[in-house]
Amino acid sequence: MGSTELKNKAGSISLVVFLALVFSSVTYAQRADFLLSTVVPLATGYVDIKPDHNKNYIIAVKVADLAEAKKLIPAKQVYVVWIITEQTIIKNIGEINGSTGFFSKKVKPSLETVSPFKPIKVFITTEYNASVQYPSSQIVLTTQRI
Repeated sequence: MGSTELKNKAGSISLVVFLALVFSSVTYAQRADFLLSTVVPLATGYVDIKPDHNKNYIIAVKVADLAEAKKLIPAKQVYVVWIITEQTIIKNIGEINGSTGFFSKKVKPSLETVSPFKPIKVFITTEYNASVQYPSSQIVLTTQRI
């Protein structure tokens, strides 16, 4: 076998491995849109969930047009993101942080975190503080079952 044939085979194998990695990461990533909110009707957003190499789940929450929690009735201080796991455990995964866009004054809250639990549903509530252990009854945004 000549060196040209070996280079071609090596190149073909490298390409196949590369494509397999790309498609495997795309295959496992899931996106779930938030449903229309009755509390904040203009709010929209989605959740991306992707397993990492440690068998954890990277959860990225993006929201647009979410009014300040202080302006809602009843007024609260923060938005907290929750997951429901496959074992039907409800977990606080963090406070959603607001930031304005570079060319816009529109608030675009987001959260990115890692969890050992696979989410089957994600929802956002308003809370008096971010360290609460149980969600309040005011659910602002929620996904369908993922």
